[in-house]
Amino acid sequence: MAVWPAWEVREGERTTRWLHVRLAFRDGATIEALASVGEGWVCVEDVQARPALALEDLAVFADWIEGPLARACGAEPEPGEEETGGPHHREEPRRGRTQWPVVARVYRAAQERGADPVLAVMDQTGYSRRGALRLIGRTRDAGLLSPRHARR
Repeated sequence: MAVWPAWEVREGERTTRWLHVRLAFRDGATIEALASVGEGWVCVEDVQARPALALEDLAVFADWIEGPLARACGAEPEPGEEETGGPHHREEPRRGRTQWPVVARVYRAAQERGADPVLAVMDQTGYSRRGALRLIGRTRDAGLLSPRHARR
């Protein structure tokens, strides 16, 4: 991920900064955004993605850029944030089949702990419940998770 300044406006004691953000993924996908940062707030002004982002991905996008934007503005990372990449660490965003093994691992680990596997997948991927269920279904269809029990 790359973050660089676009421009800055000072109005008395207040300063608002605009920053360019660019994420590039191994599969060739890119996300570019313009974010404005003020005292205690961040606003994403514009986002362009190729291929297009689903709404669930857009929600996760904010988590991906939060730490780098704070560092670009001179804020200190939260304790433990530096090692993990954020307060809710997620692996580098994946698309399609590459995320299925991660989903299977997280799902099984949650089951073994006695936790809700759907919530664990939601936390790991940033998807909504509906998106996580869809992803879990695709992972099952790929044979990486056991089939659901048949209903009677």
